[in-house]
Amino acid sequence: MTGPHGSDPDRDDAAEGSDDEPIFTAADFAGWEDAGDIEPDDPLPDDLGPDDVSPDRMDLASLLTDDEETSADVRDRAPLTVGDSAADLAELAEVEADLDMRWPETKIEPSLTRIAALMDLLGSPQHAYPAIHVAGTNGKTSVTRMIDALLVALHRRTGRITSPHLQRVTERIAVDGQPISARAYIDTYRDLEPYITMVDDSSTAAEGPRMSKFEVLTAIAYAYFAEAPIDVAVVETGMGGRWDATNVVDGAVAVITPIAMDHADYLGDSLAAIAGEKAGIIKRAKDDLVVTDPVTVIAPQPPEVMEVLLCESVDKGTIVARQNSEFAVLDAVTAVGGQMLRIQGLGGVYEEIFLPLHGEHQAANAALALAAVEAFFGAGPDRQLDIDAVRAGFAAVSSPGRLERVRSAPSVFVDAAHNPHGAQALARALTDEFDFRRLVGVVGVLGDKDAEGVLAALEPVLDHVVVANNGSPRALDAEDLAEIAREVYGEDRVTVEPFLPDAVAAAIALAEESDGEPVSGAGVIITGSVVTAGAGRTLFGKEPA
Repeated sequence: MTGPHGSDPDRDDAAEGSDDEPIFTAADFAGWEDAGDIEPDDPLPDDLGPDDVSPDRMDLASLLTDDEETSADVRDRAPLTVGDSAADLAELAEVEADLDMRWPETKIEPSLTRIAALMDLLGSPQHAYPAIHVAGTNGKTSVTRMIDALLVALHRRTGRITSPHLQRVTERIAVDGQPISARAYIDTYRDLEPYITMVDDSSTAAEGPRMSKFEVLTAIAYAYFAEAPIDVAVVETGMGGRWDATNVVDGAVAVITPIAMDHADYLGDSLAAIAGEKAGIIKRAKDDLVVTDPVTVIAPQPPEVMEVLLCESVDKGTIVARQNSEFAVLDAVTAVGGQMLRIQGLGGVYEEIFLPLHGEHQAANAALALAAVEAFFGAGPDRQLDIDAVRAGFAAVSSPGRLERVRSAPSVFVDAAHNPHGAQALARALTDEFDFRRLVGVVGVLGDKDAEGVLAALEPVLDHVVVANNGSPRALDAEDLAEIAREVYGEDRVTVEPFLPDAVAAAIALAEESDGEPVSGAGVIITGSVVTAGAGRTLFGKEPA
């Protein structure tokens, strides 16, 4: 396979808390920053059509080998962020308050006009580097983080965009795997403000809306990456793909994670319609002077979804790599802290890959991420990526809020599952990789989600469920959620605690005792929403990552 660009998943470092960790209070919960009330696919209005500049091809051999000199050079250029000062965090809160006055990330408009106009004013920073673009319904953030970790291990300086954030908005924009500082975020926004105002004025003069919050966040990321500078961007879409603000970038590799029903009001009421929106990130080569082969890397999909994706790929003239056809997980064995994988990649078999994340779905995500990086580097039959770099990259992967352990004894996990498909994957992982004698769920969902579907998917693995309000203005009321839960679990297996910290405390108590006796092998899973998972991380003192 010829690569589209010629240049050459935390550590589920689910840190385990001590047995005597305090149970939080209202004060602990008060510091949690709302993640924008969106789920991994919720972002918003979009922007505009890009003009396309294909990246220059570089020597493939340099990409497939380990180069310590290159690595040192990359590290020297990397402005890592350390702790944010109280003053910077206060100013960040002011910036966020300003941005919250714009269209929220849950309001969608089928247009890329505003973001494209801003990019033009800024000199098209999104074309200063090649990109790998990731869309889908579930697994997008984990796949994006895995791709990022692999590229860093292969000595490429990366810029990563993910959404939504769990705890702090700066999580969304990372360089070399590290979130940017509050100061960098603020300064970049201030630099862009005059140009944002110009676009706002132009749009409102034509009786259109101002730029949305997500459009501004996307612009901050693309501009910051150009200044860093970076070698490659790894970009997760917000919602959909075709009209997503991130889609002003031209992905040399388009990655489509599993697609399921979600956001039907915005994306369509059928899987085929949703797939059509996601397929909008698939692009044809635009520069006739540089021979490039864009690649579409596709996870397993329902037949009607695969048909749409393949038709779009044919129409755009891209090479296609399908999971379980051109690449696959050959073997996955549960290990301490994660799993050991054997993966058939596009360039051959990769053995003894340790992935510090749990679940069959994360193994599948790893294969998808590996194929995407192979495609980017032009790996093909008998042309593998450096195995030591691949192992190092996967070993360094983290995916906060994805079956992440935040406390031990009893084990407490947080997971961002927010739709039935994600909840089913979570339930399988809890069954396959853990042996809980008693497992209690804390569930808080947003009002526009399929709460019954999420609860039903988790029912076979939960002994009891505590329902709560996760603190978002869009949250489903705890009593309304309880009514749904009782239909699924029965009256005796449902407890209502509207305040999330109280719900977690109640779940821990329920998990540790049965018929008045202590129970070993107890566990708690906090889930139902990205908002819920983020609040859970904050409650247990986890830093934004």
